[in-house]
Amino acid sequence: MSQATQQLNELIEITRDGQRFYQHAIDEVKDAELQHLFRDMAQAKTQIIQALTVKVAANHEQPAQGGTLAGRIRELYADTKARLGNASSTYVEQLEQAEERILRAFEDALQDAQPDIRALLAVELPKLRACHTRMRQLKQSLA
Repeated sequence: MSQATQQLNELIEITRDGQRFYQHAIDEVKDAELQHLFRDMAQAKTQIIQALTVKVAANHEQPAQGGTLAGRIRELYADTKARLGNASSTYVEQLEQAEERILRAFEDALQDAQPDIRALLAVELPKLRACHTRMRQLKQSLA
C-alpha cells in the first residue's frame, strides 16, 4: 500500500468515526432539531468519505472499510456520560470534539500530502471547517 493510500485510508477511518457517531447520536437524542442537524452532519461526512474512497480506488487500491478504536471509545464514553446527565449537551460536546479530531487530521495530512492528495484535501477542508464551526457554536450556545 502506498503512503498516499495509507494516509487517505486513515482519513476515511477518522471521518467514518464521525459519520457513525452522528448516526448513533440521532437515536440517542430526543430533540428533533438536533436529530436533523446530526443527519446533515452525517451526510456531510458520507460525501467526504466518498470523495476519499474514489481517490483510493482510482489508485487501484482498497479503501478502508471501518473506523478506529478511538472513535468507538469516544462513542461509548458519550453514551455513559449521557446516561448520567443531559444527553443532548453530552452528544453535542462529544461530537464537537470528534469534529476537532477530524479537522486536525485533515490539516495535518495536508502538510505532508503529495500534490494530487493536497488538492483533494483542499477541496474537502472548507466543508470540515464549516461542520466544526457549526458544532462549536452549538456547544457554546448550550453551555
